[in-house]
Amino acid sequence: MHSVGDTWAIVLAGGDGRRLHALTTTLGGVTVPKQYCSLWGGPSLLEDALVRAAAIAPLRRICTVVGAAHRRWWSTSLAQQAGENIIVQPRNRGTGIGILLALLHVIERDPYANVVLLPADHYLRDERTMLASLERVAFLAADDTDSVYLLGAEPGAPDSELGYIVPEDRRRDGASRVRDFVEKPSVPRAEALVQEGALVNVFIVAGSVGMLLGMYKKFHSREVMALGGALRAAGGDFGQLAHTYDQLPDVDFSRDVLTRETSVLRVLPVPPCGWTDLGTPERLAEVLKVPPRQSSLAGHRSTGSGYLNLASQWQGRE
Repeated sequence: MHSVGDTWAIVLAGGDGRRLHALTTTLGGVTVPKQYCSLWGGPSLLEDALVRAAAIAPLRRICTVVGAAHRRWWSTSLAQQAGENIIVQPRNRGTGIGILLALLHVIERDPYANVVLLPADHYLRDERTMLASLERVAFLAADDTDSVYLLGAEPGAPDSELGYIVPEDRRRDGASRVRDFVEKPSVPRAEALVQEGALVNVFIVAGSVGMLLGMYKKFHSREVMALGGALRAAGGDFGQLAHTYDQLPDVDFSRDVLTRETSVLRVLPVPPCGWTDLGTPERLAEVLKVPPRQSSLAGHRSTGSGYLNLASQWQGRE
């Protein structure tokens, strides 16, 4: 028997969004990371992600990973979050280090926590479908603490700029073991993957905090020891971690952690929901062609701070 803790949501908002800099730079020359932008003048992408997180965890168990350099943008969006739940990185060392810092923080507060990782810079045309999948994957991970669960979206047109998860079987009514990961394949390879039943990796991950940290300890034990020791020495003060971050390598969570331990991974298909990571100007343009009539995120409360409007930026570019 395993002890099962409460579900925690970790929202990942520490990226720089470099591929969209041409669209996220203001007339004054300030580049705004895409998670702090709005698609049509409403809430920011980060605020949308926080609403998704609230569907699976209460506010006191929602943590957000951010960058110190982005404080001017996240300080308003996270005004309702307790300071101890705002995990500030001195600098960006890749998704792997940001997630590791969050996991080390959570395990000190809840050693048996069930954790769901959520990107803060994605868009969903059908939020209800994704929310149902989030609830299901959180339940599966809490019930099976020996596995790590991923969400995989049903692919649309093959895309060589996305990552794919190849399940061991083509079932769509439950989770399957993971046979392989393929990151940014050629167009012919992407077409073949879609035909084989591959799913798009949406980078939503659920598992026990102990299981996730166990994967790090197996392949990145030095980073776990260094960052864990620094965090304890700092007494949880994220502002004291700059020196340790200077010594850490960049770590990509998908490439350097997940793909090295496929035996414990399971993937749950998400029905078609209009998911996109807005990772390129082209994918952003596709979303902006069909604005929603209204937000499908029930209970959404925007701070109304006048976020950079990506639709206006795109129109200005044209």
